Amino acid sequence: MYYELLENFWGNFLDPKKRIFAGYLLSAILIAFLWLVFRRNLSGREAVVKIFDRTVLFSRSSFADIKVFFINRVFTFFISPLLITQLVIATAIFNLLISLEWSVSNFGDIVPTPLVIASFTMFVFILDDLTKYIVHRWMHKLPFLWALHKVHHSAQHLTPMTIFRTHPLEGVVFSMRSAFVQGVSISVFFYIFGNKVDLATILGVNIFVFIFNALGSNLRHSHIGIRYWNWLEYILISPAQHHLHHSVASEHYDKNFGATLAIWDWIFGSLHHSVESETLSLGVDDKSDRDPNSLSDLYIKPLATCFSELVKYPIVITNYFARKLSKFRSCALDDSVSIKTTNQSTRH
Repeated sequence: MYYELLENFWGNFLDPKKRIFAGYLLSAILIAFLWLVFRRNLSGREAVVKIFDRTVLFSRSSFADIKVFFINRVFTFFISPLLITQLVIATAIFNLLISLEWSVSNFGDIVPTPLVIASFTMFVFILDDLTKYIVHRWMHKLPFLWALHKVHHSAQHLTPMTIFRTHPLEGVVFSMRSAFVQGVSISVFFYIFGNKVDLATILGVNIFVFIFNALGSNLRHSHIGIRYWNWLEYILISPAQHHLHHSVASEHYDKNFGATLAIWDWIFGSLHHSVESETLSLGVDDKSDRDPNSLSDLYIKPLATCFSELVKYPIVITNYFARKLSKFRSCALDDSVSIKTTNQSTRH
């Protein structure tokens, strides 16, 4: 058990399926270095000092990220076996599709295996990214989910470890999202194409995810504000665009929800092009005297706020239907009076 728990901690740095895999961190450092030297015209020494800025890496916010990472790994170790898996979802959907008796067997035989693999790999990547956008948007729009997601946004400095600065219940929500994506993708493709289905991978990782991570995904949670060309920021979320998402400025609220692709923000009207990250103040514009880096504010208070928001929903729903019923009765009464008036006029 202790070995498995330790593996749950340090495995994140050794597993290419994890965002903070050592290889991805090294590639992010290299990209940041090259950008600072050739784009910002810093010397090599200045670039290194900028990347390993002590005021960022040794800030209270960064230490809070690390504390949350370790605590959440313990939580995940015990709670993960209790969550529904993609296999359960895939099996349920696959059996449902079989019961519908749709004839697609010939179609599966026609399509070449390489095309099936490419289509499956792309479908999983796109559906995964779209659902991340949707759930992330819900996290901002629904008060009970924002109470949890606010933990992530309370970071005043961004480092690659900030991605783990999430309330455990938010982690459960995103785990269920991932299981849904995998379950839907696997069941539908296996139903249509059978044993031809496979995933194109590099080091066991979806090839598109690997490329995204290798090209500096960790810079999205960093203090290195790399900006893309304007046209490219309609397609891919740049590190500076995600920094803007963490800004406390009201004009940046609810912008750039995308994880990898910016097209969802473009389509649904939440896209904002990047600005100079160094001009941004990060965190949550909270007027209270809370300490965003205390364990109480990272774990206990979000739970209490989430619960208090949830208990409002039955009242809100009841009031909503009460207003609808009242409006319906009012319309019915008006129609009744109108009919009576018409009948009286006809008699005369």
